[in-house]
Amino acid sequence: MAPMSVLTRDEAQTRAKLLDVHRYQIELDLTRGDEIFDSRTVIRFTTRADGDTFVELKPAELRSVALDGHLLDLDTLSVDENRLPLKDLTAGDHELRIDTTMRYSRTGEGMHRFTDPTDGETYVYTQLFMDDVQRVFAAFDQPDLKAVFELTVTAPEGWTVLANGITERQDDGRWRAAPTPLISTYLVAVAAGPWHSVRTEHRGLPFGIHCRRSLAPHLDTDADEILDITRACFDRYHEKFEEPYPFDSYDQAFVPEFNAGAMENPGLVTFRDEFVYRSAVTDTERQTRAMVIAHEMAHMWFGDLVTLRWWDDIWLNESFAEYMGYQTLTEATRFTDTWTDFGIVRKAWGYDADQRPSTHPVAPDPEAVPDTASAMLNFDGISYAKGASALRQLVAWLGEKDFLAGINTHFARHKFSNATLADFIESLAAATERDVHAWADSWLRTTGVDTLTASVTDRPGEWTLTLDRAGSRPHRVTVGVYDRDLNDSRALLLRERYETDVPQQPAPEPRPGTRPALVVPNDLDLTYAKIRLDEVSSETALRGISDVPDALTRAVLWNTLRDMVRDGDLAPAAYLETARAHLPEERDLAVVQGVLTFAATQVADRYLPAHERPAALATLTSLCRDLIRRTEDGDHPGLRLIAVRHLIDVAAQPDTISAWFSEGTVPGGPELDPELRWRILGRLAVLGAIDDAVIDTELVQDPSATGQEGAARCRAALPDPAAKRAAWEAMFTTDDLSNYLFTATAQGFWQPEQTDLVRQYVDLYWNDAAAVAARRGPAIAEAAGRWAFPVYAITPETLHAGEQCLTEATPIPALRRKLTDQLDDLARALRVREA
Repeated sequence: MAPMSVLTRDEAQTRAKLLDVHRYQIELDLTRGDEIFDSRTVIRFTTRADGDTFVELKPAELRSVALDGHLLDLDTLSVDENRLPLKDLTAGDHELRIDTTMRYSRTGEGMHRFTDPTDGETYVYTQLFMDDVQRVFAAFDQPDLKAVFELTVTAPEGWTVLANGITERQDDGRWRAAPTPLISTYLVAVAAGPWHSVRTEHRGLPFGIHCRRSLAPHLDTDADEILDITRACFDRYHEKFEEPYPFDSYDQAFVPEFNAGAMENPGLVTFRDEFVYRSAVTDTERQTRAMVIAHEMAHMWFGDLVTLRWWDDIWLNESFAEYMGYQTLTEATRFTDTWTDFGIVRKAWGYDADQRPSTHPVAPDPEAVPDTASAMLNFDGISYAKGASALRQLVAWLGEKDFLAGINTHFARHKFSNATLADFIESLAAATERDVHAWADSWLRTTGVDTLTASVTDRPGEWTLTLDRAGSRPHRVTVGVYDRDLNDSRALLLRERYETDVPQQPAPEPRPGTRPALVVPNDLDLTYAKIRLDEVSSETALRGISDVPDALTRAVLWNTLRDMVRDGDLAPAAYLETARAHLPEERDLAVVQGVLTFAATQVADRYLPAHERPAALATLTSLCRDLIRRTEDGDHPGLRLIAVRHLIDVAAQPDTISAWFSEGTVPGGPELDPELRWRILGRLAVLGAIDDAVIDTELVQDPSATGQEGAARCRAALPDPAAKRAAWEAMFTTDDLSNYLFTATAQGFWQPEQTDLVRQYVDLYWNDAAAVAARRGPAIAEAAGRWAFPVYAITPETLHAGEQCLTEATPIPALRRKLTDQLDDLARALRVREA
């Protein structure tokens, strides 16, 4: 794939001053075969003055262009990379007609095409985010040139076409979508194929959920839950927001090989179809799906109704949707402790991103986002998790009433238009007397993680907490104070919670009573900061973290221990010992999952030297066995499933899990579903306990897309030079793998047990990754940087080679960002080992 020109902020501002775009009429013909489709676009627009501009498109073939009824000479008109120049425009109204052939994508960008290996049915869908509109139709592709979109689609017989508006099949066989309100180009959506659909109506609007036919039984099983969540969130948003839902329908399509979690297309949200569960899942995983539903619905207001003007304000979309998704789920559904999962999973993502060289403010200066390529890099833990954490702190400081008043002012002022950070702050300022401008400067324009360090002094009858801040932001924190239970020395009881501001001015006042056993700053996790406990509290946490009564507090404490390991302040072995001692007593699924994942994938696989890894795996295996024994009564199926999964992943010998596979069940349950079967085969492949024949036999039993990915992962994991060579060539030479099969192959390739076998590929990685990223574009670049990176080659030589790649191989921005982050994580692992 040839690279496309990026749009610069200066170019977008110039074009926005010149143009007023009114309406697009788009005709797509999806009946042209497996490789191409036809795209015809009519754009009606006004120029405010005489001038030149350009329209973006990336055609396989440009058949004709007509401006104001006059055909342009294609011999003298060339599409320069992805731009069609429009010269000598006069002030006034214009009509541009463009007839093209476009190519389908296999990488989840543009118009992605997928054939289901289970039944041979084909599906297509669009993902037009940032600058992929031009792969589907010609457009003035920037967020502040909103327009009305009218869409007509010719599709094969038996297909259903979904779009932003209600679609109807016409007498001529074509599908026509109702015109949209004013929306940005990147929000246009089409999904077509023989969908299985479940439809209903709510508050006068048609609601629908859709998936591939082969997933129909699994969607039907969960349809009530998905639709109940959808209705509950829809109703709760209408209680919070004065502006009603602004579109004519609400469809949710679960689509194959989707790169993101979901995309907030107005009226047609697309989700990765792994959210249609074909195997057993935990309640926390169901909560995650529900959160994504709530997150994407929040975007109907934050992002779709009111849209950023330029990509420096992406946080206006993502931070708000992240915060609203978790908060609304807590308020409106059975998932009432969502902030625990946020704290243990999402917040850690934000903390990690904010400590890398690639960190950036939640709301970067516009000059720091000069073009679309740089903007794409900011879809990270900062724009999502840190931004949501900042908003949670804002609500704690401002009060929810004033916060919602400011939001509603913002919607009223900017609906169906575009807005900036300055606009949002002005809307907030209109609702409160607090200095929100100063808050924004402190929280949204700065980088890095503050650290709050506690010290406790005591005298007879009183004690005093001092919180020292390393950083610059003001914090409103809740302090949790805990005592040992006199009737049960293992239990901790909450004495009190109180609020304090950091910096503490004036000096903190003494609190009555004896010195507590445990003092937890940020007890309710309302601010964004690393925490360091006082000496007594640290000892209490290490020896009694499972005794803390509240799951959210335990999440704060586990995050503190995690941060200490990463910063070299706590030995990785001490973290493992704490997990071994206390995780068998943990009740919260998100905490168990988060701690086990960090213990296995970071502590055992990266932070401990290789010769200590077998003992670490033995510790984790013993821990998982304890969890399995604890759940034999069947009352905690989610906890048992987590333990079974992790025991599979850390198995150092094949005997136990091989027996499970042969018997088709774990003794006492669960029975092995496809996910567990492929998981076991993946680990057996790493251990050299199976061969290609076993993989092929399982693939006959499960020929689904997930099965194909499982087989690719297993083949790449085999400890065989020929298997490694074949996997490498599939990833970096042939370019035949879809985005998902590339990822699955990469996930299998590197294994801590196989460092000697794959050592030669560490040196090959740098140039091969840069080359495939340049050929195949950002989605594959992301996968190559995230999953195909030699993550277990933790040596100074690997670090040096990677740094050399950044300076000499000129990787495209998407890969450069991933390599920068991976190398920083590698350097951190080296420092932890040396601490």
